[in-house]
Amino acid sequence: MLLPTTCPVCGAPGSAPCGRCAAELRPARSLPAPAGVDSCCAFLDYDGAGRELVARLKYRNARASVPFLARGMAAVVGEPVDLVTWAPTTPARLRARGFDQARLLAKAVAGDLGVPCLPVLRREPGPAQTGRDAAARHGGPGFVARRPVTGRHVLLVDDVVTTGATVAAAARALRGAGAATVHVVAAARTPPSRGHVHSAMPARRSPLWK
Repeated sequence: MLLPTTCPVCGAPGSAPCGRCAAELRPARSLPAPAGVDSCCAFLDYDGAGRELVARLKYRNARASVPFLARGMAAVVGEPVDLVTWAPTTPARLRARGFDQARLLAKAVAGDLGVPCLPVLRREPGPAQTGRDAAARHGGPGFVARRPVTGRHVLLVDDVVTTGATVAAAARALRGAGAATVHVVAAARTPPSRGHVHSAMPARRSPLWK
């Protein structure tokens, strides 16, 4: 028997997210692209309801939000791409959770964009980025390309961009595999810390915002 859809944020039956929680979501602010990345955009601010929505997918397997997140992510991609891939989670996390949230998002984003989604990267063993400070994060995870992507315009999908260390490391591996361009889209982007200099560019707004 299929379970009814509920809002991952508040638990109300119906859409994921419900209308009330969707009204509390805020678009991600524009920040500079990490090193080696041609463009980097995100759908939501990783704060408030946006944080709850993405975190419950990541940590509680609340997959009902994937179509909503993927539509928003696809809508903010402003560059032409011909291949979608993702920054895979650590092998230990994959075993513990039984799923990779970035893979779920990548497949859905690729479907919305009408381009193929392929597993291009393998993550080398090492600590997860969650919970590490900025200095530790910039040591970065390691990625190895599993296949060539010569001349391809690659869209790299991740769940949350914080310092950009993960996507920068993944972009290096994609460049080494021959990617012509590497663009990044995330479900959410961590808001800049107090005192961070904001980009003058306004946040790109998705058609999903009313």
